[in-house]
Amino acid sequence: MAKYKGRTVKLNKVQRGDVKKFKVFVKNTRTGRVQKVNFGAKGMSIGRSNDARRKSFMSRFRPILSKVRGQKSLSPAFWAIRTRQKGFKLWRNLERF
Repeated sequence: MAKYKGRTVKLNKVQRGDVKKFKVFVKNTRTGRVQKVNFGAKGMSIGRSNDARRKSFMSRFRPILSKVRGQKSLSPAFWAIRTRQKGFKLWRNLERF
């Protein structure tokens, strides 16, 4: 638990977003502040159960994540990859997405 703009939030728990499809609150290790990371397109399904779609997504996003300098968990690519992995539990019963 941490404070973000005066309210208490859970850190590193993916949840439904307001601006994008998902959001997650992450603590910046360099500054010590909590940041919100938005990722995902609202109208798109992520297709985790389809092996071909997941493989194609990973081949596109792994190079993007490798170019991120510094703390990887502050990158939307990091969280997009995490949510596409098998067995990842989305917070608040978001499994159907």
